[in-house]
Amino acid sequence: MIGIFRTNINTVKDKDDVIDAISSSFSVNACSVDIEDCDKVLRVISPQQLAERTIIEFVNHLGFHCDILD
Repeated sequence: MIGIFRTNINTVKDKDDVIDAISSSFSVNACSVDIEDCDKVLRVISPQQLAERTIIEFVNHLGFHCDILD
């Protein structure tokens, strides 16, 4: 699964917190947030087939907006 999402994650601390939370809760090969991009792109690469909705709800639960990047 490769998921690419638009978020409102703005700070390095928030980025690190979200990456840590995703990495500890799901089996992921890579997870990153580009806070320099206007869409604050979250990219999740997982060997499992994770539903995009699962990641969106997880990030929303952490207090951030998250939606599929078109």
